Amino acid sequence: MVNFVEAQKPLLKRLMRMAGLRPIDVEIEPGTTMHVWVPKHHVSKKTGTISPVEHGDGEKTGAARRGGRKKSPESRPNVVLIHGFAAEGIVTWQFNFGVLVSRYNLYIPDLLFFGKSTTASADRSPELQARCVAAALARLGVARCDVVGFSYGGMVAFKLAETRPDLVRSLAVSGSVVAMTDAVNSATMARLGATSSTELLMPETLKGLKTLLSISMYKKMWFPDRFYKDYLKAMFNNRKERMELLQGLITSNMDAKIPTFQQKIMLIWGEEDKIFDIELAKKMKEQLGDGCFLHGIPKAGHLLHVERPCAYNRQLQRFLTYVNSQPQEDEEAAASGS
Repeated sequence: MVNFVEAQKPLLKRLMRMAGLRPIDVEIEPGTTMHVWVPKHHVSKKTGTISPVEHGDGEKTGAARRGGRKKSPESRPNVVLIHGFAAEGIVTWQFNFGVLVSRYNLYIPDLLFFGKSTTASADRSPELQARCVAAALARLGVARCDVVGFSYGGMVAFKLAETRPDLVRSLAVSGSVVAMTDAVNSATMARLGATSSTELLMPETLKGLKTLLSISMYKKMWFPDRFYKDYLKAMFNNRKERMELLQGLITSNMDAKIPTFQQKIMLIWGEEDKIFDIELAKKMKEQLGDGCFLHGIPKAGHLLHVERPCAYNRQLQRFLTYVNSQPQEDEEAAASGS
């Protein structure tokens, strides 16, 4: 019997190819491979493998800044889209990549244990995910990029920005936190009536999946039970490893510190987010300082980029335009940490 959730993936892949993106597997180290959708100029037409392209940071210079001759694809700014916990990259960003692909070099990785990305390492921390994303980008010749993260992917994005300020120019994050501390985890689970993040985010039953989707969205949407059954089969593979990823997220309150980020940060939030509510986002903005901005989207929950993609896309595009219009001297200072 056809799995309707799996059946949409060939269509999504076709749309990605039509947009000029290609899938590749990047070997990070023996036993660790990250699957990434990349601009087609990275892929050799003859072999289908990585074609070395050095296109640096996508800085605008000379005529390009003044609206002169059109930039080649290699010189466009680089944008990395990092998915959340419920689905791999192309499923998560299916309503968002299309508005970005003509202006930016898009990179859409599948984090480890999602899609085709795997590792033999026992490490399940967001630090490992961030290191692997950075290593994959290095293999592709990306020296500077803007990073967009959703939920779990937002935590990976924060870690990537913290550890690699030379790589990450800016961050746009939704439905996430800098670090999942004991306190934040306990308060979130208590508010949602769940005993653990594993119970909430890794449902095994139709009831559990319906509960997860109902708290993730502002609008109450009806789907037939067949859809939920197909979703459970299609999206929650590597169950053991993903449970370990959730356990690897939790940080002791004593060890938790808010890093000083060099980058501009945009928090794009669903005002009706029940998992990480808007008040948490406001507190996080205060903690992150003057370089952080918050934009709330009304009538949107945790899955705001799915519920209200047009509003989300508009704000994301505004932010990316802003950070990519900053003077090159400021970028160089931020990259060096000065």
